[in-house]
Amino acid sequence: MSIKFKVLLRKNPQDILAPEKFYAAAIADGETDLEKLAELISYQCTVTEADCYAVLMSLEHNIISELNEGRIVKLGRLGNFQVGLSSEGKETAEEVTSSVIKKNRILFRPGKKLRTLLSTLTYRKAS
Repeated sequence: MSIKFKVLLRKNPQDILAPEKFYAAAIADGETDLEKLAELISYQCTVTEADCYAVLMSLEHNIISELNEGRIVKLGRLGNFQVGLSSEGKETAEEVTSSVIKKNRILFRPGKKLRTLLSTLTYRKAS
């Protein structure tokens, strides 16, 4: 298997005045939702599909709850989730308040097996 990519003409976000260049962009080849993951997992063990789905839904609920409390969620070999943010720079520490936060996001740091996957991928240009 290989990852499909397409070619896109884009501006350089570091220098928007620079001429546009062509870049490769990955193309998703479908999607897998929690129901499909539950089905796949149930075929690989003795747990029913419904039980797998219930556990995955509970996992999602608890990841959200723990991130909301500001905690890092460590999922063992899978990786870690954490809230990250970007803010405006200020001259003094006292000037830094929640009002200078510009953007927030969920950070995911993959575990070793997921990082290794990236070094084994092959790519093919979509036709």
